[in-house]
Amino acid sequence: MFEQVKNRIRDLKREVVALYFAARDPEAPLMAKLVAGFVAAYALSPIDLIPDFIPVLGYLDDLIIVPLGIMLAARLVPDDVMNRARKRAESVADQPRSTFGLMIIVSVWLLAIAAFTTWFLRRK
Repeated sequence: MFEQVKNRIRDLKREVVALYFAARDPEAPLMAKLVAGFVAAYALSPIDLIPDFIPVLGYLDDLIIVPLGIMLAARLVPDDVMNRARKRAESVADQPRSTFGLMIIVSVWLLAIAAFTTWFLRRK
């Protein structure tokens, strides 16, 4: 059962990336671009309608709004555009992740935290 949930989450992530690509496709109608762009931005954004730290309700928007938005956007985008976007999302998902890029981002955050801590401690 856990494996099925994991596969479903992976499929949803891939579909969100496909919507991102579909929203940028010049052959997609304007309304489809707007809905697909909004759904992709909402799903990939760390900002939620209901914050995740609120028990039960925090994850409800992720479990309801995102899948419904994906279904609506996928219906608005023409099939040929969506198929191209899915193929592109599949190829992006298979690409290796950059651990060097991750190390740079983590290093920048650690430096920022160290600088803030130093500034805060010297302020006293």
